[in-house]
Amino acid sequence: QVQLVESGGGLVQPGGSPRLSCAASGSIFRINSMGWYRQAPGKQRELVAAITFSGSTNYADSVKGRFTISRDNAKNTVYLQMNSLKPEDAAVYYCNAAIGVVNFWGQGTQVTVSS
Repeated sequence: QVQLVESGGGLVQPGGSPRLSCAASGSIFRINSMGWYRQAPGKQRELVAAITFSGSTNYADSVKGRFTISRDNAKNTVYLQMNSLKPEDAAVYYCNAAIGVVNFWGQGTQVTVSS
């Protein structure tokens, strides 16, 4: 089995720069794609950013230029550096890892944006 453990969420002021981390553990040969999704109350879960094993990235338009996704393949860990945080960025952020044809999800970490 594979487990994803997220960390780094919490209460952040508008304009803040939190960093989320997600570490995968378990029976892992290679993680093809890793990504971050978010879900705000009353809204559908949406892709925030994703990164392939080789480092190609993809971002939602709403976070381009503010968020940066990166990964450490040796540690099976993905990061999300969030800058210039806005109130609309508040959500539960979920880590995703695609291993083979299976998608694994973390338990989610809450990001609250408030002054």
